[in-house]
Amino acid sequence: MMRQAGRYLPEYRELRAKAGGFLDLCFTPEFAAEVTLQPIRRFNFDAAIIFSDILVIPYALGRSVRFEAGEGPRLDPLDTPEKVETLAEQADFGKLEPVYEALRRVRRELDSKIALIGFCGAPWTVATYMVAGQGTPDQAPARMMAYRHPEAFADIIDVLVENSIGYLLGQLAAGADVLQLFDTWAGVLPPREFARWSVEPTRRIVEGVRKKVPGAKIIGFPRGAGALLPGYVEATGVDAVSIDWAAEPALIRERVQNRVAIQGNLDPLALIAGGAALDAAVDDVLSNYAKGRLIFNLGHGILPETPIAHVEQMLKRVRAYKG
Repeated sequence: MMRQAGRYLPEYRELRAKAGGFLDLCFTPEFAAEVTLQPIRRFNFDAAIIFSDILVIPYALGRSVRFEAGEGPRLDPLDTPEKVETLAEQADFGKLEPVYEALRRVRRELDSKIALIGFCGAPWTVATYMVAGQGTPDQAPARMMAYRHPEAFADIIDVLVENSIGYLLGQLAAGADVLQLFDTWAGVLPPREFARWSVEPTRRIVEGVRKKVPGAKIIGFPRGAGALLPGYVEATGVDAVSIDWAAEPALIRERVQNRVAIQGNLDPLALIAGGAALDAAVDDVLSNYAKGRLIFNLGHGILPETPIAHVEQMLKRVRAYKG
């Protein structure tokens, strides 16, 4: 599940308190590996996803990245062309060595049948935080900068593309079986901007990774892409796509799942609701997509208030499915 290691688990909350800050949890290999493995031990999922964050690349580029309790990430904003000129071109990958070490540890401990997923944020989504200095409801600061100063904004994207390629290759070398690109804010872009700032950078990353590792398996997640998803799949060359819970089933089956595997797309709120509503929502996902290649998953991240019993209910129903 997306964010399957997280605040809905008491063992996660306990370790988080012990670690101190959020970045301390991400950058202490022993802790990051343990948090990654906790949900596997509890639920025996088919895949583990390394515990990290999409903002480690800005951190490795020398930007200030901090997490305020209850408020999320804070960065020094790159909101003018002059500030963009201060952005380093090359990340210090030594700063990301703890992530690689956590991957190596997890791979050693995982059953060989369980896949290990590495990931990074897609350039557009990471850039939205770098420009605004924090998360915003509709990413207006980054969208405005991309309209007003497209050259400066393209410079940020170019730096993120090149360094994401290096970071993902490092994850493959450390033991990741699959890579995922999270473009959480792709859905706020109009079609022309989506092509320029979401699709094209993703295509370049996929191409760059496969130049060094030809068989690399890559999942894309342009959240909210809707009807633009078939074009995204065709242009980027990803092997699979995550779909959010609002995706239109016929469109996905006929124009996406016929080309690549899909991952999704249970509404995280249905998982909180539980009971008959959860059963019906699980059955909807399975009836829509289980005849093709499907990685059953959520349509976005699991929410902290999710009851563990509801996760167990969901898994039991999915695993009992006969098709």
